[in-house]
Amino acid sequence: MDDSVHSLLPVWACLASLLAVPAIVLFRREPVLREGATFAAGIAKLAFVLAMLPVVLSGKTVECTLVEGIGGFAAPIRFRVDALGLLFALVASGLWIVTSLYAVGYMRGLREHSQTRFFAFFAVSLSATLGVAFAGNLLTLYLFYEMLSLATWPLVAHHQDKEARTGGRTYLTYLLGTSIGFALPALVFTWQKTGGHVEFDSARAILAETNLGYWPALLLLLLFVFGFSKAGLMPFHSWLPGAMVAPTPVSALLHAVAVVKVGVFCVLRVVSGVFGVEILRAHDLGTVLGWIAAVTVLVSSLIALSQDNLKRRLAFSTIGQLAYIVLGAALLSERALTGSALHIAAHAAGKITLFFCAGAIFVATGKKYISEMAGLGRAMPVTFAAFFIGSLGVIGLPPSLGLISKLHLVLGAADANRAGLLVVYLVSTLLNAAYFLPIVYQAFFPRGAAAADTPKFSWRGVREAPWACVVPLSVTALLSMGLFFAPGVFLKLAQAFAAGVTP
Repeated sequence: MDDSVHSLLPVWACLASLLAVPAIVLFRREPVLREGATFAAGIAKLAFVLAMLPVVLSGKTVECTLVEGIGGFAAPIRFRVDALGLLFALVASGLWIVTSLYAVGYMRGLREHSQTRFFAFFAVSLSATLGVAFAGNLLTLYLFYEMLSLATWPLVAHHQDKEARTGGRTYLTYLLGTSIGFALPALVFTWQKTGGHVEFDSARAILAETNLGYWPALLLLLLFVFGFSKAGLMPFHSWLPGAMVAPTPVSALLHAVAVVKVGVFCVLRVVSGVFGVEILRAHDLGTVLGWIAAVTVLVSSLIALSQDNLKRRLAFSTIGQLAYIVLGAALLSERALTGSALHIAAHAAGKITLFFCAGAIFVATGKKYISEMAGLGRAMPVTFAAFFIGSLGVIGLPPSLGLISKLHLVLGAADANRAGLLVVYLVSTLLNAAYFLPIVYQAFFPRGAAAADTPKFSWRGVREAPWACVVPLSVTALLSMGLFFAPGVFLKLAQAFAAGVTP
């Protein structure tokens, strides 16, 4: 029985935002029409993704071959939409609409330059992101991964000052250097070992039959994992804090949702589609990968505690949360894999809320250091209430989807009999609380000199950012809470992915 449905829906989902680029450029002197094209593309993209949901939930995949082969390289450019890919696509396409509204308020509020270029490359980046999500083989995955790196570089270097240029160079150096130096050789090695088969399922089956030795298998795993350095695993993580020089809408979607999630998504694809549970367990490679992720979780959390710049604290928090997902994949248990996939959505909803709040604070007050924000919650109650909700999502406390995903990860560690890694999850959760909750407390209940200088709360004293900034952060905060009570679709997709990986 054929479990695949052949359709052009994945192609249209990718093209929706790409086709909006000419309209964005054409209407560069008409901001309302330019931004209207952005929203129209976002709605169309989400509609195409949702149209594939019933098929995937029924246990089938949506497939489409774009190119049969490139020159002498027989591997095709192919889309294959399964549970994991659709989960990621839902997150990216859904949050792009909200982020586009936020970007309008942020860019106009600060009267940023080159807004047309910003929205154009934003659209290209989302096309590349969905290309990764729908990739049916390693070659397609790699090509769209590189496309995303190049499309997001102008966004990171948007301000074009010395700091932005330095951040942009670091960004490209890390992402292109590791992908070309590590991931590409790993892809070529896989192609040679499998006789040209780079489709995920067939590559896994063939590699399992070739009986790779321990050292070749370990080397191949490390090349893939560090080659996809968008995942932010240490020591290839420095690009992410450096990329915080980008405008906050870029940090929010691309560095809390699209770019970094593409990294961990690629790691999940490699673990499940190239190695599989059989190879990883045969050589105990899950332990190696697990402790690489565990060290990243703990070290990044400790560094986050010392950061006074709010966006840098969020950046190091993101590094740790990405490692949560990789650690879940390394545990190789069904519940841990479910938690890894589900945490893509949980972390996205919580962290994008936090980045939105950081940007709203900067737009309204010009403040970006935590030490300057004592008492600010009384002037920006909506923003800091949303920040509190987003913090709960990242920490993994109710009511947030983060509680459900982290519970699966902890129980998955118990299922795998990995007590040490289970402790890592618990300790890091305490560290998450330590670097987020004091921000909220000081914002509403300042102490010392800050308390004396802060007036009591009054609705007349509220100085929130423009509505186009406040509405999106309110929506994503409510989304983070709402998914706690109705995780339905995302939980089903995560469970379907995990069930297909574990024997």
